[in-house]
Amino acid sequence: MDQKWWIMEFSHELIMPNQGLPFKVFLFEGGEGNYFRNKHWHRSVELFAVYEGNLEFYLNEQAYPLRTGEFILVNSNEIHSIDSPNPNRTIVLQIPLKTFEDYYTGEQYIRFTHTPRAKDGEVMRLIREIYASYEERMCGYEMKVKGLYYMLLYLLVTEYRETDVTPDMVKRNKKLNRLSLITNYIKENYASDLSLETLAEVFGYSPTYLSRMFQKYAGINYKSYLQSIRLERAFQELANTGHTISEVALDNGFPNSKALAKAFQKKYGILPSEYRKGIGKEKKL
Repeated sequence: MDQKWWIMEFSHELIMPNQGLPFKVFLFEGGEGNYFRNKHWHRSVELFAVYEGNLEFYLNEQAYPLRTGEFILVNSNEIHSIDSPNPNRTIVLQIPLKTFEDYYTGEQYIRFTHTPRAKDGEVMRLIREIYASYEERMCGYEMKVKGLYYMLLYLLVTEYRETDVTPDMVKRNKKLNRLSLITNYIKENYASDLSLETLAEVFGYSPTYLSRMFQKYAGINYKSYLQSIRLERAFQELANTGHTISEVALDNGFPNSKALAKAFQKKYGILPSEYRKGIGKEKKL
């Protein structure tokens, strides 16, 4: 099935560290290529280090192509998307924001540069060794991994931290923190009749203010955001269950199968029935 794998979730994500470590490290899930991850943000600081192949990163609508031997720092609450058309080997490292609390330059705010620095090669080496040591898990690996990790943190705060931040940057960060609470609520209640008015009442905002908050700080209107969550969940249900398309539609907040089909085709360029047939063919191969 020649279909790009889309991950639709435009949201805030909670990061859980690896067991026994104060951070999370793993291989990028789009390593096989033919993959796109739509806009989302984290409370954590994130590093993507490419050791083979390439990626296309988008931070606040600006493109940052990554080639072999390059990495990018994604700041807390920085909206980003990832295009991975080709196979690659990319290590992802996610660091809880609280790690940097002694170095905040604003209220729960720290920002790292995206521009190359003299220590880029050293950062790439440290991330590679962190991942290799974690995967091997030889005797004492926890101490070795933590030692490499703290050296990496040292480089981040001394070589990459930006100290000249503006009040607007701090304000945007605070708004996205608030928006995260709202999007988490949406993710738990997306299947219900969740109008903008209902959501605004739950959080004590006016519908107009909440609508502007979505558009200004997340770069998407509320209706489109809710639709993206419903489509992602429907996509997963079509792929992983035997439910009828009508059942999938109702399970995920669509009034009927026709409404689901229209939205699904607009986003993916294929009908739900055609997508399911494609999955069936793949399983037979």
